[in-house]
Amino acid sequence: MTQTIQILDQNFILHPSGTLYWKEQSTLLISDVHLGKITHFRKFGAAIPQKAIYKNFDLLDATIAFFNPEVVCFLGDLFHSSLNREWELFEKWIGNYDLKYILVRGNHDIISPLRYERIGIQVVTELTSEKFLLTHHPEERQGYFNFSGHIHPAIKLRGKGKQSLRLPCFFKTQDQLILPAFGKFTGTYTMKKKDTDEVFAIADNTILKI
Repeated sequence: MTQTIQILDQNFILHPSGTLYWKEQSTLLISDVHLGKITHFRKFGAAIPQKAIYKNFDLLDATIAFFNPEVVCFLGDLFHSSLNREWELFEKWIGNYDLKYILVRGNHDIISPLRYERIGIQVVTELTSEKFLLTHHPEERQGYFNFSGHIHPAIKLRGKGKQSLRLPCFFKTQDQLILPAFGKFTGTYTMKKKDTDEVFAIADNTILKI
């Protein structure tokens, strides 16, 4: 189940995959996929099943099929580190869709921009559209509402007893919305919610406003 919100008279749909769809711009925002991370950890002996590599691609396919966007914008950390086998899978995946791709570079995006450009991905340091600023690291800039990633936000929910549950979330402040990490083998950072903040947690394939 998705959740629709309005920001500066524009409509956005929050999806349980951790993606955000901008309706007026037909643009799908995706942050912190961290492709290649599973292969990187397997190389150093981590007991992660080989088939786990394909989960990110399957989820990307499902999300694109759901929204049918014209533009896909990755908000940084698309690839976790240096080139490995998952880059070849990514090249093949990109070829399946006739879309416009943009990568807002993140701190993990150390692969040469030329490689991205060869497969049709525009690489930028930031992107502005209307009154919106798209970056990897959260940023405050006067006159703009910021969409970003990097933090891998999560929220901790506590029960009446001692039980607690930590869920990935979209974390919205007055001038900023931080997307959760799309990659399924990434950590999370627990955010502290203020009264003026809005939190949309992801649980059981549903968006829950906290």
